[in-house]
Amino acid sequence: MSGDRPRYLVLVNPSAGGGRARQVLPQLEGALRARNLDYRLLHTTSLEHGCEEARKAAAAGEIPVVMSGDGLIGQVGGVLAGGDVPMGVIPGGRGNDLARVLGIPAEIPGAVDLLAAGPTRAIDVGEVNDRRFLGVASCGFDSEANRIANQARFVKGNLVYLYAALRALAAWKPARFELALDGDPRSFSGYSVAAANSKAFGGGMFIAPDAELDDGKLDVVWVSDVAKLRYLANLPKVFKGRHVENEEVTVLRAAEVSISADRPFAVYADGDPLADLPATIRVLPRALNVIAPLR
Repeated sequence: MSGDRPRYLVLVNPSAGGGRARQVLPQLEGALRARNLDYRLLHTTSLEHGCEEARKAAAAGEIPVVMSGDGLIGQVGGVLAGGDVPMGVIPGGRGNDLARVLGIPAEIPGAVDLLAAGPTRAIDVGEVNDRRFLGVASCGFDSEANRIANQARFVKGNLVYLYAALRALAAWKPARFELALDGDPRSFSGYSVAAANSKAFGGGMFIAPDAELDDGKLDVVWVSDVAKLRYLANLPKVFKGRHVENEEVTVLRAAEVSISADRPFAVYADGDPLADLPATIRVLPRALNVIAPLR
């Protein structure tokens, strides 16, 4: 960097959003140049590659900016947690849930304007079996739905999440879960458990509508067993966060939750599988600075 002028490393996942990120690259570079931002652009080849480049950039005093979906954003945020260098976000995936909750504009010109203005806020970082995430870690029914969504190459946009939920529901059988919330044991039979650092996942599903990114707590949401038709009928409520009013939905807060089940499940967070049950999920309070509108 020269003087006090920041320099940005813009990490682009070219396959994010079904290739949308690659398509809008000319618009992104045009917006960066129009605002006279000092940047270099790098295409990522994997999560590991993106994280390593972000780590090196931060050590050199550059500001990593991620244009991708929530998976790469969450992993880069985990790498930068605990440091002084903030992370920038340009929404580039299918869901863009972290950007939605943070209030980062969905369109490139607005997102770059925000980057240029540079307001930062500190947010919590989640950790599941030592793997970090920023949004929502969940397992059970959500494990199956996420797996199906990640494999669905022919379904476009946010419709992939509805498709995945319907496919998962057709084959679903209730599971038995054992939880410990800050040491307090709980158990239930049902669908899923989510440990939410943020409010939303799955392309605008507000699984934990009262979760806050900077309160040092996880909103732990679980769904007990109900008939599949009732579960299906209540799915649309999740997009407005109204599902938490149902008697089969429990929401409690904890700084740490341990989860096990009577059959194997992967724990997905920010759209990617991060660990297998049994898992312990905890919060690193205000561990990451992110360029985002101030509250």
